[in-house]
Amino acid sequence: MATSSSNGAAKQPPMPSPLRFSKFFQSNMRILVTGGAGFIGSHLVDRLMENEKNEVVVADNFFTGSKDNLKKWIGHPRFELIRHDVTEQLLIEVDQIYHLACPASPIFYKYNPVKTIKTNVIGTLNMLGLAKRVGARILLTSTSEVYGDPLVHPQPESYWGNVNPIGVRSCYDEGKRVAETLMFDYHRQHGIEIRIARIFNTYGPRMNIDDGRVVSNFIAQAIRGEPLTVQVPGTQTRSFCYVSDMVDGLIRLMEGENTGPINIGNPGEFTMTELAENVKELINPAVEIKMVENTPDDPRQRKPDITKAKELLGWEPKIKLRDGLPLMEEDFRLRLGVPNKN
Repeated sequence: MATSSSNGAAKQPPMPSPLRFSKFFQSNMRILVTGGAGFIGSHLVDRLMENEKNEVVVADNFFTGSKDNLKKWIGHPRFELIRHDVTEQLLIEVDQIYHLACPASPIFYKYNPVKTIKTNVIGTLNMLGLAKRVGARILLTSTSEVYGDPLVHPQPESYWGNVNPIGVRSCYDEGKRVAETLMFDYHRQHGIEIRIARIFNTYGPRMNIDDGRVVSNFIAQAIRGEPLTVQVPGTQTRSFCYVSDMVDGLIRLMEGENTGPINIGNPGEFTMTELAENVKELINPAVEIKMVENTPDDPRQRKPDITKAKELLGWEPKIKLRDGLPLMEEDFRLRLGVPNKN
């Protein structure tokens, strides 16, 4: 797909490996997943490994990810795991890059904000440099956080956002905004084939249990018999997409012809109080719901406009929150060692 560069000439994308055009031998598709030991990354790896024509390489520094999430693939001939920090250069031959690496929960990115912004900026620069060298297509998982505390509801991709550049969450929000800028600059200047997904709240098995994200918090609290802590006022909304739906959207975006950005999320909108009541009813009706102080810059509402995903990718989420929560409960019970007494 030729694009116009700043000097007006059409810029062709870099050539992929000659193996792609081999007459007699069709080589496997070599796919790099950064952050592939994380929550969404490991589910993406599972889906990619189902295709026998894919060889998957995961690069992860295990800051928030875990080898445990990939244990079923370690030792598989089409799978490779590299302990690598994306803020360092990676020299590797690949055909596609899914760039997911970045701490994505407030607890982790507030613990090390400088690391978070380095991962977003230097990590994305390094992955774009790799894509340029080897002619790979690259997909960035950006975030609904680029919309900040939105003044438009629901949020379409054309909305530029309302973001605090100096707040405690800015390392993540502004970091992802810069990552998107870098993607488009490499696309325009060097012809790199890019894809940008703006992913909204996602939940499912393998989430970090104490990561500060609301679904994992509530489920862990309900299983442990602790009060569900809802941040005041409790009327703030989020939309929750089950991880298998999210992975399906990412793969459709990578395989399609649209650069994005495209919102990928579930437009079903819940207040935090409604979510707590759902978790209480489904998991532990005996627990109480307790209001606690809020964190700064917490967006009041979040709901994706997924018109583009429907029209351009033929994608929409299939799993409802009430069906997804019990699947996550099962995984959390196993990891917490708390069997279901029902």
